[in-house]
Amino acid sequence: MNPLIYKYETAFETVPFDLIKAEHFLPALQEAIKQGKEEIEAIKNNTEKPTFTNVCEKMEHAGELVGKVASVFFNLHSAESNDELQNIAKEFSPIITEYSNDIQLDEVLFQKVKAVYEQKDSLNLNTEEMRLLEKQYVGFVRNGALLNDEQKNQLREIDKELSHLSLTFGDNVLQETNDFLMLLDSVDELAGLPESGIEAAASLAKEKGEEGKFAVTLDYPSYVPFMTYAENRALREKLHRAFSSKAFKGNDFDNQDIVKKMALLRHQRANLLGYATHADFVLEERMAEKPQKVREFLDNFLDKAKPIAIREIEELKEFAAKNGGPSPSEFMPWDSAFWAEKLKKEKFDIDAEELKPYFQLEKVVEGVFLVAKKLFGLNFKERRDISVYHEDVKAFEVTDEQKRHVGVFYADFFPRAGKRAGAWMTSYRDQYKIGETDYRPHVSIVCNFTKPTETKPSLLTFNEVTTLFHEFGHSLHGLLSKCTYESLGGTSVYWDFVELPSQILENWAFEKECLDLFAHHYETGEAIPESLIKKIKASSNFHEGRQTIRQLSFAFLDMAWHGSDPSSIQDVGSFERESMKSCELLPTVDNSNMSVSFGHIFRGGYSAGYYSYKWAEVLDADAFEAFKEKGIFNQEVAKSFKENILEKGGSQHPMELYLAFRGEEPRPEALLKRAGLI
Repeated sequence: MNPLIYKYETAFETVPFDLIKAEHFLPALQEAIKQGKEEIEAIKNNTEKPTFTNVCEKMEHAGELVGKVASVFFNLHSAESNDELQNIAKEFSPIITEYSNDIQLDEVLFQKVKAVYEQKDSLNLNTEEMRLLEKQYVGFVRNGALLNDEQKNQLREIDKELSHLSLTFGDNVLQETNDFLMLLDSVDELAGLPESGIEAAASLAKEKGEEGKFAVTLDYPSYVPFMTYAENRALREKLHRAFSSKAFKGNDFDNQDIVKKMALLRHQRANLLGYATHADFVLEERMAEKPQKVREFLDNFLDKAKPIAIREIEELKEFAAKNGGPSPSEFMPWDSAFWAEKLKKEKFDIDAEELKPYFQLEKVVEGVFLVAKKLFGLNFKERRDISVYHEDVKAFEVTDEQKRHVGVFYADFFPRAGKRAGAWMTSYRDQYKIGETDYRPHVSIVCNFTKPTETKPSLLTFNEVTTLFHEFGHSLHGLLSKCTYESLGGTSVYWDFVELPSQILENWAFEKECLDLFAHHYETGEAIPESLIKKIKASSNFHEGRQTIRQLSFAFLDMAWHGSDPSSIQDVGSFERESMKSCELLPTVDNSNMSVSFGHIFRGGYSAGYYSYKWAEVLDADAFEAFKEKGIFNQEVAKSFKENILEKGGSQHPMELYLAFRGEEPRPEALLKRAGLI
């Protein structure tokens, strides 16, 4: 019995991870595709006049099993991968792409959708029905329905190759990350690291079979503390060079040819569909609309932030030189985090290590749950009868104030060999309705936080705290969805709007009223002192200019890859340096490259969309003003945000939703002011 094929006989129909084996995935996918094709054929062969009900709604639910199987596979491939899954992915992903193209390029199916679309104004459709119809029609057009047969075949081949290249890109980065291990013999080599960092390095070495030694890896919880605190400049340089050269070494895991090929294929695909560039294609369905508008948006922030960033970096260089560090002319990227932490401590009398005892992971999780309860009436209860895919993962049932089931929430917090870097929210089932039945969502957040040691629980840095709030904001977007159609519910919104619920929630982590709920010393139980909260807020804009420039540099790089014809790109390194030149604050390190490990744009769906983070910051800064005006837990404002933003998903244009919540369009000045850039 293949558990993926049948209805899950589990609590809330959650995924039975304990029953699923790698060998189940390909047979399950083949059966799912067989069923999906039969459902599509039934729509095509229906001799009745095409209507919204017999075409659009039937299409919305066709291939449900394909989506179910694919979500489990790709989520595990990201969070709990191994050689077997990576090999399966090479076959699995192209099959999915082919199936999707079979539907999107089906002429008979398109003509039925087109027939409904052409009479849309006389059908008395509600807002969400109209949105679904328009999305389906535009989706067909954007996926080649108007192309001739030869062009459709070209599109199929491009999509198939892109699918394969994207997987290989991610596998190479994961392999390069896992292959690096800096093994140190003496604790003296970790001088400067706090006790927790030294203990973590010792635990890591023990895990690797090197008891008595100390290990540092390229995973963020290991990499960041070392770069921030280690006094040994040569070791910081070694670690930085390893991190910045992932998949850029000319070996079997080098991604240079892959990123060039992917950019070229995306450009060719856009041209085939009648767009000048991949960015033009992508931005047609974004709030930003056009590449030129994105560039103007980025340039505006660059003009405001660069003079401040230059002053910040000059001050940092001088501070380092005066305190026994390198001279300004010798200051390098591996010096910045180390000396910035010291400067921040001197300026604000704040130390990241001083904060960590107040941010025990379990307490912070309780904190975000309490925020969700105070804002939206949600309750989270751990359920040990829900199967999980790794012992570190926890599952929770979510209910509302009336104790009604809202959804299932999974949390996966610690790094391991089979998990890709970073933090993300995903889902195993999105919310939708069929008739009177409301299928509630199963969402997950996956992070790479500081692990517990033999003597200490997991104590988070403040950056990790804001990351948890961020990803939890995404999960609320998924959990609180109240849409009819799955393809419009939850986080299925314009990409430059999807970060609003996540980024706005980060604001709560800076507020005393919120921190008092959970920030208690893990040993004494003492609440975080008000003096520390003031320091957190006072230091929140520390080096904001430099951080803004860093973020803008990634967005400029993204637009360089996708906003013009990439066919002339020969050397990935020189192309990248030129693309990021306007944001350069420190010397470029030889043999370093961002593009080849830039998973957001070459694997994670952010191609021509990395600007979205800064775009959404404008939205969240402006939106949080509404909470600040009436109180961060004000029920009236929370209710409006829930009903107009979180529950609506992508059922309306995002600007319509924002206007319904805020009453006016977002003002960039709110972000510039918050960031101290004006």
